[in-house]
Amino acid sequence: MVPKDSYLVGLIGSGIGPSLSPALHEREADRQGLRYVYRLIDIDTLGVPPEAVGDLVRAARQLGFDGLNITHPCKQQVIRHLDALAPQAEALGAVNTVVFEEDGRAVGHNTDVTGFAASFARGLPDAPLERVVQLGAGGAGAAVAHAMLTLGAERVTVVDAMPERAAALADSLNRHFGEGRALAATPGRLAELLARADGLVHATPTGMAAHPGLPFPAALLHPGLWVAEVVYRPLETELLGTARALGCATLDGGGMAVFQAADAFRLFTGREPDSARMLADIAELAGAVPAPK
Repeated sequence: MVPKDSYLVGLIGSGIGPSLSPALHEREADRQGLRYVYRLIDIDTLGVPPEAVGDLVRAARQLGFDGLNITHPCKQQVIRHLDALAPQAEALGAVNTVVFEEDGRAVGHNTDVTGFAASFARGLPDAPLERVVQLGAGGAGAAVAHAMLTLGAERVTVVDAMPERAAALADSLNRHFGEGRALAATPGRLAELLARADGLVHATPTGMAAHPGLPFPAALLHPGLWVAEVVYRPLETELLGTARALGCATLDGGGMAVFQAADAFRLFTGREPDSARMLADIAELAGAVPAPK
């Protein structure tokens, strides 16, 4: 990559108006003396379905974008519209970063895995990892499940409203990490699973500004459970607030947002971001990040 001082990037997704990605990227770029414009490309505002992501990627490439971030619900839809995938994105079957390379190729990456792993190690360093339940098997879910097993979780049980999606992710995880490391379950088993679990990773859109509420009845939470959230806007989702009130150790989605953004910034620019400064940015932009209990 030939270094330059001007970049145009964007984010494709649904309900992304409250996203802090533009501010996170642009603030870090300003500190590095770069001209850096980050645009939101909201499929809801455009009135197009997730399947239109291919047209949006092609248009961005033609308009001279350097790269794109991809979020819900397009992380898996976008794959068939790319020229190549980095190994981790290929293993996950989900892309959250597209780089338009100098030869014109659109290459998909996934910085969600490293982003979540770095955030979890920083925010819940002593959390027990024998039995982890993960709610959500979509694009973000694939990434955080890989991250949890990479961090040393003995077993991750993936729960999703679409049983075939949970089963597909569990099969993929077992092929990658070894048989028996991942299981699939339906939401009907959530009460039983959480009662015995060490921790819960929440990886559905519920709790986002555009999808408020709890992903399951609050009565299923208990004080012996740690709860890690993928949603970061707002930082204090209803799930985290409810869990913290019960005495659960919690981790908001802010750290994942920062570390995945830092990795994407590096891919777009070839320059090294300062993650500590970006963590201070998100604390200021979204409100102080509560310290894990």
